[in-house]
Amino acid sequence: MQTFIDHARSFREHAARRGEEFHRLAEGQSPQALFIACSDSRVIPSLFTGARPGELFELRTAGNIVPKYRLGHPTGEAATIEFAIEVLGVSDVVVCGHSHCGAVGAMTRGDDLAAVPAVRGWLAGATAEGPAPPAETGGDYAGPVQRHVLRQLDRLRAYPSIRRRHGEGAIGLHAWYYEVHTGSVLAHRPDADAFLPL
Repeated sequence: MQTFIDHARSFREHAARRGEEFHRLAEGQSPQALFIACSDSRVIPSLFTGARPGELFELRTAGNIVPKYRLGHPTGEAATIEFAIEVLGVSDVVVCGHSHCGAVGAMTRGDDLAAVPAVRGWLAGATAEGPAPPAETGGDYAGPVQRHVLRQLDRLRAYPSIRRRHGEGAIGLHAWYYEVHTGSVLAHRPDADAFLPL
């Protein structure tokens, strides 16, 4: 923790050297994309996209899960998505899964999650359409994660703001897969129905 504290203490000097950029950020934000990724500490969207402050509006959830849209039961995730689309007017949405995902691994294996009931409840919403068992045995869960990402993108399409903007051709929807062990990023190509290198 001390490393983080030391960096936070010295960050003001760094910001002062780039004062104009930081002053612009104080005037407001207009990110280019909503980026929905897993909470996994190994997945840092700005690291592999090169995004600068103000360019990505991030939503991080365990297993990059997009909850089903239920107006009567608002969630922080739904509010974040709606804000990004309706208020910030992002032009693209990326749902990004990753290799070695613990959440998808637990769903795929059918792990006993009794000791973590909140996690069990969160994942239960995604296991209703549960990932098929992995074809591979290496533990990166590429196939299940990629299928899971596509299901989350389908869930997004049911959000009223997404459905409207997508129907107007005003927003792009993207499914990505990040390989933790190589740094490679793959994107789903609907024409090939496959995840291929960007």
